[in-house]
Amino acid sequence: MSETTGFNRRKLKADISAAFPSLSADELSELVPNKEEINVVKIYAHKGEAVTLYVLHKNPLFFELEKRLYPTVYVLWRYPALLPTLRTWTPVLQKLIGGADLMLPGVVVPSSGLPDVKRGDCCAVTLVNNRAPVAVGTAAVSSAEMHSSGMKGRGVCVVHTYMDNLWAFGDKSVPPSLPDIENDGQGVNGDECETDEEEEEEEEKEEVETCVEEERSAGEMVTDQVCSGIEELSLAEQKEEEGEKGNEEEEENQDDQKTPQEIMDALLVQCFLHALKSKVKKSELPLLTSTFLRNHMFACCPSGKQLDIKKSSYKKLSKFLQAMQQQHNLVRVKELTKGVESIVEVDWKNPELRSFNVLEETGGEAAPVQDGGEGETPYHPPEITTLYSVSARLEPLFLEANKRKGAILQPVEVRNIVTEYVKKNELVDGNNKNYVTINPTLCDCLLEKSEYQEVESLKWDDLFSRTLRRMQECYQVVFPGQTPIIKKGHIEPIDISVASRGSNKKVTLIKNLEVYCLDPAVVATTLQRRVQASSVLQPIPGAKDKVLVQIQGNQIHQVGSLLLDHYQIPRKYIQGLDKALKGGKKK
Repeated sequence: MSETTGFNRRKLKADISAAFPSLSADELSELVPNKEEINVVKIYAHKGEAVTLYVLHKNPLFFELEKRLYPTVYVLWRYPALLPTLRTWTPVLQKLIGGADLMLPGVVVPSSGLPDVKRGDCCAVTLVNNRAPVAVGTAAVSSAEMHSSGMKGRGVCVVHTYMDNLWAFGDKSVPPSLPDIENDGQGVNGDECETDEEEEEEEEKEEVETCVEEERSAGEMVTDQVCSGIEELSLAEQKEEEGEKGNEEEEENQDDQKTPQEIMDALLVQCFLHALKSKVKKSELPLLTSTFLRNHMFACCPSGKQLDIKKSSYKKLSKFLQAMQQQHNLVRVKELTKGVESIVEVDWKNPELRSFNVLEETGGEAAPVQDGGEGETPYHPPEITTLYSVSARLEPLFLEANKRKGAILQPVEVRNIVTEYVKKNELVDGNNKNYVTINPTLCDCLLEKSEYQEVESLKWDDLFSRTLRRMQECYQVVFPGQTPIIKKGHIEPIDISVASRGSNKKVTLIKNLEVYCLDPAVVATTLQRRVQASSVLQPIPGAKDKVLVQIQGNQIHQVGSLLLDHYQIPRKYIQGLDKALKGGKKK
């Protein structure tokens, strides 16, 4: 991962302008701002093709595949008219996410006709009732050929969709609600509005069956190539609450008249006043401005909203606090140490602060925007449990418990089943109850060939340990609010190592973060800010969907602190902490 240079930034602007000429100069400057950090992330496709991502504020904006530039859904939600669009039914989206292309029978043709596209043109896919694009691809045929074919065959070769891995590389926001003008017009024409709902549902189901092609290989989709281990993310985090009524609707109508920047400015002031009035105590002063933002302002953000200073007119926390100091006389900010600002005084008698009413519906549920540092959405470590799978050799031992080959069991269940088998078959030694007599089934399952004629009984502990050794070890990972993940083998620990580069320069390498649902890009940026050293993401040869984080210097002490204290990963799942320099000094 690297930051674009001035030349690369100009070249990127030129490439975007050439690929999407409908963008105005102002829109282009907003997409590729001159003073904002843009990261270039190199990844590799399933088949080995190189893919380049252009990332701003942790959201991928464009990606380049086979020397062609495509916008992501994050860009298209801001500029829905950027590409010609084809509409389809809502149930089709799940098929597209699963790797299917959009077939022409599933395309909903508007009264104005299909957009004018040529074969290979970049185009977007939207859903009925919402103009926010949910997929990006290339036209398989021209619009004229679509008509001449009777709307049969493949329509769009999809390369990226909402809810795929490329989308998950960003902030995982959901599509905005953009009313479909075509549908609104049809809704006024009486008869078309009175279609029976059940008939519409049946029609949609029929369309879904014929409109998608499910034989595309997974390697064709760019979305399967972002190196991350977050495929099992809970959909609960991606849904926004609906059904706001009454006063809330009126407030939304007022917000619609404001620009997104003005709305974010108002939200900043609201959270700022709320934090001062209900969170900050006089005894806490002086208070680091970064701590004030992270621990107090974010906590005061209303549920369902996200606080992002970069989307405001202030752009930076320091400029916002300067405005609160100079224009409102609410606080006094001072640089107590070089480069580090703190709030040293609050005017508790300020009329604006005293008249502010704290809203009841705010609080901890509003997670801060991931910013590559400690301000990201709180991470909860997984619960990891060792399990065992019944092997073919041991299947006769477990058949009486209706457990066949491949059945997953906890150690306690294995112990109970074996105990029940021994008691049911009266195998407890009559002379010494600490021993179990070996019958033909136990002999075949647990003994080596050399032991067949020699071993007639086993101690209970030996019986259990032999059983577990001959089973396939598995592990279960459970993240809060997500479906448990069960995999065979041992769970890979997060591996930290130090390597030499060039003239005795040291770099710290970190891998297997994805196993614990940690985003390598976020971890790299966090470490980069903590230790003020450069970081790079590299694909791991031969390891699908895994990325190696490389950071300059021997940073094992800082990496260990981040993983143990901030992310709360148990020490036994971190390998290499013993290689840290004494005192955590960098070399």
